[in-house]
Amino acid sequence: MKYVPRVALFLAIPAVLFVVPWWTLVGATTDGTSPLFWLGSAMFLLAWAALPAAMVLGHGPAQSDAASIVGDTLLGVAWVLFSWSVIGNVAGLGLAIGGVHDPARARVVAVGVAAATAVLVVWGVLEARRVPRVRTVEVPIRGLGPALDGLRLVVVTDTHFAALNRLRWSEQVVEVVNAQRPDIACHAGDLADGSVEKRHPQVDPLGKVEAALGRFYITGNHEYFGDAQGWIDHMASIGWQPLHNQHETVTRGGDRLVIAGIDDPTGVALPGHGPDLPTALAGADPRVPVVLLAHQPKQITAAAAAGVALQISGHTHGGQIWPFHYLVRLDQPVVAGLSRHGEHTQLYTSRGTGFWGPQLRVFAPSEITVLVLRAERTTD
Repeated sequence: MKYVPRVALFLAIPAVLFVVPWWTLVGATTDGTSPLFWLGSAMFLLAWAALPAAMVLGHGPAQSDAASIVGDTLLGVAWVLFSWSVIGNVAGLGLAIGGVHDPARARVVAVGVAAATAVLVVWGVLEARRVPRVRTVEVPIRGLGPALDGLRLVVVTDTHFAALNRLRWSEQVVEVVNAQRPDIACHAGDLADGSVEKRHPQVDPLGKVEAALGRFYITGNHEYFGDAQGWIDHMASIGWQPLHNQHETVTRGGDRLVIAGIDDPTGVALPGHGPDLPTALAGADPRVPVVLLAHQPKQITAAAAAGVALQISGHTHGGQIWPFHYLVRLDQPVVAGLSRHGEHTQLYTSRGTGFWGPQLRVFAPSEITVLVLRAERTTD
């Protein structure tokens, strides 16, 4: 009986996602007895049953890649259809005020919703599967030495290598990263969904990333849904330095910069894991500025209290499928971009390099980020 509320919620969420589109496309446009009504209703009922079943088979113990692709795709399409059905019905109220009445009003709304959904799904798939655009941002760092002024720190994050084989995409991402001539390369977590055994061929091209001062990796929450320690070990085996609540000091021309990394908060469920910023910074020279890799933007509170100069995060995907970013904002202080927290701490939140689940990105393009660190000019 203790699982009944969870099962009810698991079935209720897809029911809500499908009932509004059902009403918009079927219920409001038919008389309730026509063959179109019954055919449309049957299709929505089938989709409602298929979504939770495919998600359980794909992301549960069975780990079926085929089911994962079906479930994730259904989820993405359902979210787009739901969102635009809500917008369409609000627009329908405007049409009613303007004197357009049913059944013409309902049919205009239905056609508009169907057309918008079709266009956005196609566009979203193309956006998700493309090699990300490069976004370059200059970040002033207080206390950064002149020899490090202009240091190029290239960030990839949230690659989420999973059921869809994106080996060629992975290779192209590495080509783009190397073309940016990084001094430091960082992966800010959510590397892959699944075991090292199943996903390592897609991850292995990252071993060809070239960065003179180091390549650093931290865990995201999705590593802890699978084999976090396995991914830490694997990234080390292909030449990346995992920052498991630890730091490294990089030097150029006599000037120093601390690169620190902490675990994702979900890591507390695994013995020896979980974020520990004091341990990560133990032994670091307090006069040297700190760049911290922390997967979730909300970890910025501890970073600002510790005097970190710059935190680099991912996790949000920029919302990935509009308007999901409004829900993300309820959990995270920032959805994307550079922001300031406290007197001297900045946070850069990447929209992510890949995608999770639905191979869709709608109004939230992926990115490979080049952070150009600049010595902050002071008037002291």
